[in-house]
Amino acid sequence: MSQLRLLPSRLGVQAARLLAAHDVPVFGWRSRSSGPPATFPSSKGGGGSSYMEEMYFAWLENPQSVHKIRGHHVAQLDPLGILDADLDSFVPSDLITTIDKLAFYDLQEADLDKEFQLPTTTFIGGSENTLSLREIIRRLENTYCQHIGLEFMFINDVEQCQWIRQKFETPGVMQFSSEEKRTLLARLVRSMSRFEDFLARKWSSEKRFGLEGCEVMIPALKTIIDKSSEMGIENVILGMPHRGRLNVLANVIRKDLEQIFCQFDPKLEAADEGSGDVKYHLGMYHERINRVTNRNITLSLVANPSHLEAVDPVVQGKTKAEQFYRGDAQGKKVMSILVHGDAAFAGQGVVYETFHLSDLPSYTTNGTVHVVVNNQIGFTTDPRMARSSPYPTDVARVVNAPIFHVNADDPEAVIYVCSVAAEWRNTFNKDVVVDLVCYRRRGHNEMDEPMFTQPLMYKQIHRQVPVLKKYADKLIAEGTVTLQEFEEEIAKYDRICEEAYGRSKDKKILHIKHWLDSPWPGFFNVDGEPKSMTCPATGIPEDMLTHIGSVASSVPLEDFKIHTGLSRILRGRADMTKNRTVDWALAEYMAFGSLLKEGIHVRLSGQDVERGTFSHRHHVLHDQEVDRRTCVPMNHLWPDQAPYTVCNSSLSEYGVLGFELGYAMASPNALVLWEAQFGDFHNTAQCIIDQFISTGQAKWVRHNGIVLLLPHGMEGMGPEHSSARPERFLQMSNDDSDAYPAFTKDFEVSQLYDCNWIVVNCSTPANYFHVLRRQILLPFRKPLIIFTPKSLLRHPEAKSSFDQMVSGTSFQRVIPEDGAAARAPEQVQRLIFCTGKVYYDLVKERSSQDLEEKVAITRLEQISPFPFDLIKQEAEKYPGAELAWCQEEHKNMGYYDYISPRFMTILRRARPIWYVGRDPAAAPATGNRNTHLVSLKKFLDTAFNLQAFEGKTF
Repeated sequence: MSQLRLLPSRLGVQAARLLAAHDVPVFGWRSRSSGPPATFPSSKGGGGSSYMEEMYFAWLENPQSVHKIRGHHVAQLDPLGILDADLDSFVPSDLITTIDKLAFYDLQEADLDKEFQLPTTTFIGGSENTLSLREIIRRLENTYCQHIGLEFMFINDVEQCQWIRQKFETPGVMQFSSEEKRTLLARLVRSMSRFEDFLARKWSSEKRFGLEGCEVMIPALKTIIDKSSEMGIENVILGMPHRGRLNVLANVIRKDLEQIFCQFDPKLEAADEGSGDVKYHLGMYHERINRVTNRNITLSLVANPSHLEAVDPVVQGKTKAEQFYRGDAQGKKVMSILVHGDAAFAGQGVVYETFHLSDLPSYTTNGTVHVVVNNQIGFTTDPRMARSSPYPTDVARVVNAPIFHVNADDPEAVIYVCSVAAEWRNTFNKDVVVDLVCYRRRGHNEMDEPMFTQPLMYKQIHRQVPVLKKYADKLIAEGTVTLQEFEEEIAKYDRICEEAYGRSKDKKILHIKHWLDSPWPGFFNVDGEPKSMTCPATGIPEDMLTHIGSVASSVPLEDFKIHTGLSRILRGRADMTKNRTVDWALAEYMAFGSLLKEGIHVRLSGQDVERGTFSHRHHVLHDQEVDRRTCVPMNHLWPDQAPYTVCNSSLSEYGVLGFELGYAMASPNALVLWEAQFGDFHNTAQCIIDQFISTGQAKWVRHNGIVLLLPHGMEGMGPEHSSARPERFLQMSNDDSDAYPAFTKDFEVSQLYDCNWIVVNCSTPANYFHVLRRQILLPFRKPLIIFTPKSLLRHPEAKSSFDQMVSGTSFQRVIPEDGAAARAPEQVQRLIFCTGKVYYDLVKERSSQDLEEKVAITRLEQISPFPFDLIKQEAEKYPGAELAWCQEEHKNMGYYDYISPRFMTILRRARPIWYVGRDPAAAPATGNRNTHLVSLKKFLDTAFNLQAFEGKTF
């Protein structure tokens, strides 16, 4: 009995009870009495329980666990047969059945042929209740150690684990009908033999990032879509990298082939403004009938840059929005599919960020099917040098997503796995990963030579028989299809491609808008142009302001106890409403609330946005006596208002900003805002800003109205909490600094329409209110970058009157001087232009030096596109004044490099615009409080020293 103590630790409860009955401690189990051992089912034909059978049963629980948990390590996953998918050639000893191992359990070789009663926890028996030990081992190996490797035993839900076991252990589950096999063959023909080969023949020297080596991905994706459609899904949103994208567009989304082929024509002219993008980055939106289910299905492939995995959170955000607008809270109508490469899935941090949004209430899409095209290589990097984890898919384990590894040269195994994956997602509404272990027949692109770095792998790849030929030979041998039928299928698709190729030659103009992934029906004219080029006034009736202020200062729910400090804040709001004034938080409340009344959904997301980083917002009230009881007064404004969503995000910028960008793609009739905890935190989301927000319309003709709220201001808080890096946004603005504009009647709106994004730094709550409302009232959508304040949130001077927000008022791109200097402009010696918080420092200093009549201060509220017309008016109003630009940022940062050439253009270089501010520096701000104050005093002194620029040359 002593050797029983050496049993492996993964024992079932019954096995543990057996050993405990024999007074052998396992996991703390011991027999509770000195009675007989537990009774176990006897062997077939036996009269009672034997000691050997009890030992067998204890052993039986262990091998099942071993195969379930570790079988994937020895599964035959690599089509090339040269690598182990888990990067480890070691075979666990507990997966090898030997005579010594049998003896370890007091079993003999003859016992392998003895039949035993199967435990209720396994499905390998099917309709049989007893199997021989040899057959049990064979079935477990066939299930867990062949062309499918399963990772799921880490899931802490027994029902889900048993569901997966039943799907794979049940005998005969992978039997396909002749019709199903013929469909699979036809899909492989379209995927590989004709489409990829056709492109290779016609454009042999063009990059196309073909799918050769993983052609099975096309039938795999179609299977996921077919199964999901069968289970009620009506809308599928896909994201994927460049490899195989043209194939997916042609054979999954069903993009017209001639529109794909004409993209290879170098003489094709672009009909749309903007840069456009390479063909393997473009997206597509298509509604069609799913031929398998005969149901309507909408497919959307989201356009993306070369930055791998960057599209992941964008797809999830768009999916969440589509679910929201359909009222699909459980994800029964809309779902997402993400296709990944193995190196990127393991290496890109945004994958992890996106996974961690998957189960958060305001971000979940109720499960995504992830398909990894596992080429077993990066660009040129061996996977053993590219990841520390056994598999590229190990990141998915953090959210308990099952992982199904499958040999991509076994099409039937792939199709079955994908069907199960789709069923899993639509049953449990959780993520699932399908790892297609395959190879890349060519280099990273068709022009690349992979033999430089992977000679042995590519020698084997050159010998590798394509999967289509393997599968066709198999079906022909078994009589499912004839050689003639196979050749006819090839010829049929050949004709389709040739005919499309002929039509593509007639196309002379490329319309990128035909590749739009998120159309907004009815928002624009048929030709894609705005329905007007005007923007109505953004003010609202005073009774609406009063009503919103009243709700903002109350608790709409009964018996709801709020924090005493919050009571003081609400009283302050009530007092401001009574006095017809607003601070920053209340102005935001007014903007959101008024849009909700107009049927505009408002969504505010980011770190700690519910309360606000600076404890100013408080849009979610918390009951101080009932855990997790909350109230959102904004959703109690009007009986038929649009819903307001405010949600604290995970501690992520890249993933969450990408998510909100995708959310804003779905509809133009929503105000979607992302707030950084501090402005400079946006730099960890720089990829989304550079590749999607700044350039999205130019590349993909995609309008997007997302709003970025970036707290900004030099307040002595150190280098990391000061600057939102306005210089970066301004550098990427596309307005021409040297072009003197024509001031037409619709100049303001035309400027906005032509720009790639809008950059503002509001100095008053009223202007913040107006710019938020203007974002929705414009007849088009542009990203809006707002540098928001910190200290101004509570600054006694930073308040606005209702008079600046009522009907007839609107956003002020420039706020001119309105004091003594404006009443006698000819006496003004200096006109200072500035933006944002520094205005209040300047006003205070001017007052202390009694220079109100000699120095005028004008605020630039909209920085980009640059308000040439209003700046010209202001400069001409003070003809005898020196012009200065004052900023609190360092000279090589902030706004000066952007505004200076534009001032020169509009003034015809007749008058210089002098710089006043901090000297150039490497860091955005000092960490020393005294240094901060000294530099502030220095540039304020310069701003009001009327002799400061005498004798200087510009």
